[in-house]
Amino acid sequence: MLPIRTERLVVRLFGKSDVDALTQYRNDPQIARYQAWDVPYSRTGALEIAAEQVGRDKPVEGRWTTLAVEHDGEVIGDVATYLRAGGGVAEIGYTLARAHHGNGFATEAAGAVADALFEHAGVHRIEATLDVDHVASMRVLEAIGMQFECIANSAFFWRGNWVDDLRYAMTATDRRGWLTRSVRRPERVELVELEPDTAYLWGRLRTHRSQERFVAPMALSFRDALFPDLIDGGTVAPWMRGVLADGERVGFVMCADVTPTNPDAYLWRLLVDRTHQRRGIGTLAVAAVADHFRDRSTRLLTSYAHGPGSPESFYRGLGFVPTGEIGDGETVAALPLVSQGR
Repeated sequence: MLPIRTERLVVRLFGKSDVDALTQYRNDPQIARYQAWDVPYSRTGALEIAAEQVGRDKPVEGRWTTLAVEHDGEVIGDVATYLRAGGGVAEIGYTLARAHHGNGFATEAAGAVADALFEHAGVHRIEATLDVDHVASMRVLEAIGMQFECIANSAFFWRGNWVDDLRYAMTATDRRGWLTRSVRRPERVELVELEPDTAYLWGRLRTHRSQERFVAPMALSFRDALFPDLIDGGTVAPWMRGVLADGERVGFVMCADVTPTNPDAYLWRLLVDRTHQRRGIGTLAVAAVADHFRDRSTRLLTSYAHGPGSPESFYRGLGFVPTGEIGDGETVAALPLVSQGR
């Protein structure tokens, strides 16, 4: 199983020569913020990890195995895995030195270790647990195909307190499905009306857990459509459409329709299913929405919150410009609509 080689990395068993590198990045307070160890992290602790793994060439049941991640001969982090008794289930975790964040190394290393566990260690299911606020870690897990399963209340004893535990998992079948999903830009994207007999199928669309701070789940969108708000003396008129990509259900849009009291169309919700993101579907769906309202309104409004993973860059890349307004704590932005007949 070891070493594991990827396009840019070598993942191998952690040894005594790696102690200084591990001690250094584990003593970075920002790295340790969501981890189980305390700062200062002693060099003795790193030496104990190295000594405990002498003679291994693969993960051992009932113990943590720490794997060093090398890039260009430098140890830049580690991936740790715990193989449960029986060998069918493994837990995975990862740490990367801060200087190497933002390059996709954690995703590349974690994905490679997951594949090796499935292919060479007989593992059926991989799990991960993390702090409920650790968005960067959520995004790594989501990028390799792991899915959010639950929040276990007060399930992890951390630095003197019982805290909530966010849990992700995937099976070998999940991983194969993730790696073989379509990633190409669709030839045709269309907006279709939702029908009573098939509304439940659209309700199965899911974004990533890390995106739920910015994208409401389908159940909440259906609720808001059923019980619309009253704004500026008029009831919001929801306009819902499913998004088809080459005939497959992939997303959902909901707008506040143009009314006498609300002359601007408002892009209220945009959701692209987690398995169909990064295919250009959101861009094509927004273009279709703009075309629908072009002869009825002079601009299309939307709003977005800020923070890691915010859709701000997506909307600004499409031409939406902040209006200076803040609605419910979100930045309001507008896309000018120019009718082809004008």
